[in-house]
Amino acid sequence: MNTSVRLTIPAKAEYLHIVRLTLFGIATKAGFSFEQIEDMKVAVAEACNNAVLYAYNEGQSGNLEIHFELEDDGVSIHIKDEGHSFDYEHNANKTASMHNKSLSEATVGGLGIFMMHALMDKVQVRTNNGTEVILTKLFGRKEEMA
Repeated sequence: MNTSVRLTIPAKAEYLHIVRLTLFGIATKAGFSFEQIEDMKVAVAEACNNAVLYAYNEGQSGNLEIHFELEDDGVSIHIKDEGHSFDYEHNANKTASMHNKSLSEATVGGLGIFMMHALMDKVQVRTNNGTEVILTKLFGRKEEMA
């Protein structure tokens, strides 16, 4: 059942609805539940928003490459920009330290990474020549763990 869909959109907030609509169509056809799709939409929106806000300098134009890979065990969504890379390890470590704290103790930055990890089964970040976030949701995984 391997299927691949690619989008290239301008790195502007007004184009992100195209990504959410495409994700909804692919995930629905694949058989994900409404709750799983909503989780994926939040995680993908967060990754896309980070790229829109931080990848390119003010006034600099850029694109987002979105690649959906539907496989036998689930779906992987790649969100890639060619802008400024960020220090993923630093932000991930900051996020890990939040596990026993309340939301009021959260600092700006890193909360999006925390949400992506909470909502998806696997999160990978590559930070060479821009940033690529790979979000994976497996069929039935979260329900089995609950």
